Amino acid sequence: MLNAPQITTGQALSLLRQGWLAQQTGELFASWMLHGRPGIGKTEIVQTLAREIGAKLYDLRLTTIEPQDLRGLPFFDMETRRTVWFRPEDLPDDPAQPAILFLDELTSAAPHLQPTVYGLLQERRVGGHTLPDSCLVIAAGNMVEDGAIAYEMGTALSDRLIHLHLSANAEDWITHYALPNALDPSVIAFIRTRPDCLDTTEVALRDGEMIACTPRSWARVSTLMRTLPDRNLRNIAIAGVVGGAVAAEFRLICEDIAATVQVDALIEAPTRGRTPLYPRSLHGMTALTYALVARANAANLPAIIDIMAEIRGLGSALGAPFEAMPLAELGTHGFELLTARALDNGWQDAFLNSRAYADYMREREEAGLA
Repeated sequence: MLNAPQITTGQALSLLRQGWLAQQTGELFASWMLHGRPGIGKTEIVQTLAREIGAKLYDLRLTTIEPQDLRGLPFFDMETRRTVWFRPEDLPDDPAQPAILFLDELTSAAPHLQPTVYGLLQERRVGGHTLPDSCLVIAAGNMVEDGAIAYEMGTALSDRLIHLHLSANAEDWITHYALPNALDPSVIAFIRTRPDCLDTTEVALRDGEMIACTPRSWARVSTLMRTLPDRNLRNIAIAGVVGGAVAAEFRLICEDIAATVQVDALIEAPTRGRTPLYPRSLHGMTALTYALVARANAANLPAIIDIMAEIRGLGSALGAPFEAMPLAELGTHGFELLTARALDNGWQDAFLNSRAYADYMREREEAGLA
């Protein structure tokens, strides 16, 4: 049993960033271990970190290699009468190049491979090869109770790692993965309203079902939404990814959103022409809010700020059915995501020059929320 606190994938990424910075100052040289169910996003965390720090990613799937693939192969030197080991090419060796050595599927690797991995995780060396200080070592794997092929991790291996226990969290996944990667608004809106469907692995294992929803499977659904134009065939494929029951529920919401959400038309419309373009369901308004955040750029941000502010007041301005929806909270959440994206991209001047945003902040200050 892994007796470490569960954290979100966003927290894990933030912690690995800090670990990388500490390693660059020479204060910390540690090997990290990501534990989590299949599809939770372990590989995506490592890939994202590699992009952010400009590192070359060495991705080793330990279930597909033998000890000599890490140790290298021996060569007999006739002059020195010694055995020389040739280092494998897929280990980092350039001290000037940031690198991540990703030892994936560690808990699924054959036990006879583990002693070879020990040196990489603890001493940062294997055979005569030492990893450069510019290399961050991260391992990942599933646990026995996840229903995946996995071996119990012995104490000799466990003691060499900082263990991070990942859990699926809908809000974290939407903020740190779905929106940055521009997943389909229907997928984001569905998970927003049904966060329990983000990861159904435990339920599927209990019920003996083969197909479960995972963060990875919802990313695949988003791809299917973009690439399969035939709705009937697409629905069949989606059911094969997330299961029939969840797919049926998703289809109803998806059809409602597809029929009512008109993001581009809303952004381009004059202020007085927006009213007929707002969806008249909560699913549609939720999808619209996330689509606006994902679609934002430096040019259209002023219009999107105005729309986001307008969303918060649709209930009082238009009455039914908007007055029954939590649009003030939805608009506030949209503003939080939008400001975070603007700060990441250097678009903050659009907020400083926006009267709608100034009115929004004044309202929050009067309510004691800012």
